[in-house]
Parts: sequence; C-alpha cells; structure tokens
Amino acid sequence: MENARLLTETREALEQQTATAEVLGVINSSPGDLAPVFDAMLDKAIRLCEATHGHLLNYDDECFHLAAVSDDPRWVEWVRQSGAIKPEPDSALGRLLRGEDVVHIPDVIDTDGYRSGLPSRIALVQNTGARTALWVALRKEQELRGAFIIYRREVRPFSDKEIALVENFAAQAVIAMENARLMTETREALEQQTATAEVLQVINSSPGDLTPVFDAMLEKATRLCDAGFGILWTFDGQHLRAVALYGVSAAFADLLKQPIDVTDSPAFAEIVGGRGFVQLVDLAASQAYRDGNLLRRATVDLGGAQTGLAVALRRDDALLGIFATYRQEVRPFTDKQIALLQNFAAQAVIAMENARLIAETREALEQQTATAEVLQVINSSPGDLKPVFDTMLEKALNLCDAAFGVLWTKVAASYQASALSGVPPKYADFVTREPRGPEPGGVLGRLVRGEALVHIPDTTATTPSDETGRTQAELSGARTVLGVSLRKDNAFLGAFLIYRKEVRPFTDKQIALLQNFAAQAVIAMENARLLTETREALDQQTATAEVLGVINSSPGDLAPVFDAMLEKATRLCSASHGVLRTFDGQDFPLAAASGEPFALERLRQFGPVRPTPGGAFAAIVAGEPVIHVADVRDTEQYQTNPNARQRSDLMHVRTWLAVALRREDTLLGMIALYRQEARPFSERKSRSYKISRRRRSLRWRMRGY
Repeated sequence: MENARLLTETREALEQQTATAEVLGVINSSPGDLAPVFDAMLDKAIRLCEATHGHLLNYDDECFHLAAVSDDPRWVEWVRQSGAIKPEPDSALGRLLRGEDVVHIPDVIDTDGYRSGLPSRIALVQNTGARTALWVALRKEQELRGAFIIYRREVRPFSDKEIALVENFAAQAVIAMENARLMTETREALEQQTATAEVLQVINSSPGDLTPVFDAMLEKATRLCDAGFGILWTFDGQHLRAVALYGVSAAFADLLKQPIDVTDSPAFAEIVGGRGFVQLVDLAASQAYRDGNLLRRATVDLGGAQTGLAVALRRDDALLGIFATYRQEVRPFTDKQIALLQNFAAQAVIAMENARLIAETREALEQQTATAEVLQVINSSPGDLKPVFDTMLEKALNLCDAAFGVLWTKVAASYQASALSGVPPKYADFVTREPRGPEPGGVLGRLVRGEALVHIPDTTATTPSDETGRTQAELSGARTVLGVSLRKDNAFLGAFLIYRKEVRPFTDKQIALLQNFAAQAVIAMENARLLTETREALDQQTATAEVLGVINSSPGDLAPVFDAMLEKATRLCSASHGVLRTFDGQDFPLAAASGEPFALERLRQFGPVRPTPGGAFAAIVAGEPVIHVADVRDTEQYQTNPNARQRSDLMHVRTWLAVALRREDTLLGMIALYRQEARPFSERKSRSYKISRRRRSLRWRMRGY
C-alpha cells in the first residue's frame, strides 16, 4: 500500500511537471499570445484534477470576460453568450473581488445562494450540470486579474493537492499575463520608437516641407492607435484646414477640401477653448449628430466614424492645429493611445516650428540676396535708376509672391511708370501711354495725399471711383492690390504698386518687405540725385574752367568767349539751342548761337529783336533778371501775337529760359536757352545761369569791356 501510494504520488508529480513543461512550451512558442497558453493551462488543469469542464476569466476592474473555455459545445456557447460578467455580491466571483483567493463549493445545490434563487448559481447548475466547483483568483500584488474555474458534474470535493495544483496554474497564468503585458508594452514602445524614427527621417529628408511630414505622422498615429482613419488640421485663428488625410473615404475627403469654421464643430470649439483633447465614444449618439451638425453628420455618415479622438497642437498656448483620429466601431481609445496621439501632436508642433524657422531663415536669406543684387546693380550703374528700379520691382514681386507690379515716380507735376514687371500687355500700354496725374480715389492718389500704404484685399468688393481703378480691374484682372509710397522728408517721390490676380491679402511680412524695397528705392533716388548734382557741378566747373581758358587765350575778343559759354550752357542744361544777345539800348542783336542748326538759321534770319510791350524782352529791359516760360503755347503773347507765334513755331520752341546780363544796373544783354518740348528748366539750372552771368560781368569789368 505504501509503495502504491508513493508510486501514485510520483506519477501525479510527474504528470504535473509534464503539464507544467508543456504549458511553458506553449508560452515559449507563442510569446505575447495568451489564447493558446490559457487553453493549454485549462486543459491540463481539468485533466489532472479530474474535472469535467471549466473556464478562465479576465478582469478589467469592472467586469469579467471569457479568456478560455473547455467542454462540450453547448457549454461553450452558453459561456460565450454570457459576454461580460458583472459579479453579484454573494456569488463566488463576488467573494474573489472581496479578497478571497479560493472559493470551493462541494455541492452547488446545497448552498444558500442556490436555495435563495441566486441567478448565477441557478444558471450554473441548469446550463452546465455543475455540482462541485472551484474558483481560484488570479492576482498580481493584490490586484485581481481574473479567475481559474473548474467543475465536476458529481458531488466530489476537490482535494487539497488538486486545489494547490489549480493555484499553481493560476500563478503561471498571472506570470504569462504579465509577460504578455510587458511584451506588448515593449512591442508598442518599439513600434512607437520606430514610427518616431521614421517621422524624424522624413523631417530630415524634407526640411521645411510639412506635407510629407504630416502624411507620415498621421499614418503612424492612426495605425498605432488602432484607428480606421485620421485627419490633421491646421488652425489660422478662425478656420480649420485639413492638410493631411489617412484612410478617409473619397466622399468625405471631397467635403474636407473646404476650410471649416471652428464654430461649426462643437468638439473642435472645446479644444479652441483650451482643452487638451476631446474623446467622443459614440459620435452617432451625440447631441451634435442628432441636431444635424454638418461636420458631425459627414464624419459619421460619409466617414463611417463611431468613436473619435481629437488632440490639440499647441505652442506657447497658441493653437496651431488638431490631430483627429477615428474608429469605425464604438470602442474608446485607451489612456496610452491618447498619450501616444499627444506625443505625435507634440512632434507635429516641433516640425511646424522647425519649418517656420527654416522658412524665416530662407526668406531672410532671399531678402539679403535680393538686397545684395540690388546694391550690385546700383554700384554697376551709378546714377542710372532704370536698371535699379527694374531689379527692385522684380525682386519685390518674387519675394511677395505677386503677379505683376508698377513703380511710379514723380516727374514735375505728373507721374510716370518708371518700371513694370509682369504687367498684362493691355494694362502696360495704358499706364505707359503718357505721364498722368493721380486720380483722387485711386491707390496712387491716396498715396500722393499722404497715406503710407494702401492695401485692398479684394478690388471687386469696392467699386473703383477713378478711371485708373476701373481700367486696372478691366485690363489687368487684379484682385488684391498693395501700394507703398516712396517719401523723403515727407516729400512724395513715387510708389510701389504690386498686384495679385486672386483674392489673397498680403501678409504683414510681405508689406514690411515692400516697405523695405521702397526705402531702398528712396536711397537709390537720393544717391542718384546727389551723384547727378555732383556730376553737374563738376561739369559746370569744368565748363567754367574751359571758358576761362578761352577768355585767357583770346583777350579782347568776345566771339570765342561767347561761343564757348553758350555751347557749355546749352549742353549742360539739356537745351536744343541757345543764343547770346547784346543790348544796344534799343535792340537785342545776335552775338552768339549754339545748338540745333535749323533753329539757329531761323534765328539769324530774324535779325535783331526789338522788345515789344508785354513781351519777354521788354520784361528783361524793365529789370527782370530771369524769364522762364514753361510752355510758350500757354502764354498770351503766343495766343494773340501772330509774329511771336510764327517765330516759336518755326523754331519748334516750347520751353525757354532767358537770363539778363547786367553790370550794376546797366543792361548789357541776355542769354536764352530753348527746348523743343514742354519741359521746364529746374531751379538748379536757373541758379547756374545767374552764377555764369555774374562771372561774365566780373570778367568784363576786370578787362574793361
């Protein structure tokens, strides 16, 4: 008997060790997969403990869920149909929840629960025929993870060894569950790290380009969160724009092409209001869906979404966008998945910030390059503003992303298009036809009147009140206009006008950039003016020196002196021809002439000029030091005196300037310059004539002439 007992114990121990080894083999062959492990454990426990059937349950802090079941199909189907089991307080599972590790009932029918009609106890007997039952808790550090349950269909209590054997299997099940959890977490962490590395690789391979970055992030986030599809939105303060889609149906994607007002989405409005994330477990059951909210309806009906999660993209409390991912079944996202999406959102913010910094650096480099190129043009063409203006306008259009532009400059009392770039031919012909005055209601007119800049986001939103504005809309197709004035010491010098053919307002940076070009243009104009004045002063000094040389080389002979003086004056003042007349007390005989041969021949044919009352010569005789006629055709003498009109027309004279030659109060003669176009002489030219006149009078006094 003792040998038989020892042999039985040895056989049982061997069977248990073999069963344990087989379970460990299953664990090793299916790492992280608990289903075959639980099936093997349950099968071994039922066989070694001589039970008839059983099952293994998981616990999620609220309900028990079936993890493994054995026995006939009728029993299996009944257990599966039970679904989530919410334990009754007086049931065996309820006792495990209260802290018991083992519940052993020798006869289920002979219990207060069965006699009192406890539903779970009655169902157990009726559906499985169980009479003896054993429940063993699966615990890790006092935390209930599940239950190991085996039954006998006859009244035969389990022995202490059998209970210990089930407890051993329960301990192995807890170890397997913990290993699977750690392996799952490790796998998830590895997947997340791999996804992060892949996203970083995309960021590195496309610096400043957010499209592939957003696409990669959204694909990884949606997949790792076990979602059906996802959308990445950017936010501009009022509207959300879908910049990346993953797994979105074609019909829903078509709807998402248009910007969405943030007030049209209650969930997104909450995020704008400050929330970090919003989860909607059942979108179809939400109030917004019942109220017919367009976006919510489309998300459910067109996208098939049931559970949604939206996470904010923020930098320094400023909302930049929203990460949204959806499941097509009602299944809430876990805390880990929410944290994972928040991690991707943080990466998206970093990518957006990097792209912003790269864009700013690129823009700054482009601006510096453009400035350097403009300075190079200025240096290569000193005093010549045409290539400078052309280069500036081209760079401004490129950097401000405009379609075409015009640079206007002030010429006397009118304004001319000094540079054009990309201007439609019909509109170019209109603006270059002739210098024009600014129309009060136009952009140029507003700049002339004192506005520093004029920005019209949509030209069709307002009716142009001036001819230029109407013609601009008709001939150029401009929709957005930006004008910046060129000023020095509050004096209006010109304006930059740039245009877009679509409604797209210029940004603050682009406005500042055009203002910078305007400032450079003013500097270039001022440099050109100073250079011109310097060159003119040098020309005048050279001319004076040459005249003095003629005087010195021909003492007492006025003819070469007058010829030299007149030639220099005509050339330096950009006149077509000029004359020097002496005065004999009654007439002005011709003493010297320079310039266009045809006009000079006519002058010689006219002979001496006798002053007529009201005429310019009479004014000189009367004491006027300078006579300046901007356009002879506007004078009364031209309009009423046929002789005067004939003389002007024969010589093609439109603008002329006369300066008296006086010694003390004695009139000695006059010097006159003529232009064949209506183009007034500048004040600087007039002053140079007076200086030349004083020098001549001084020389004559010194030489006794």
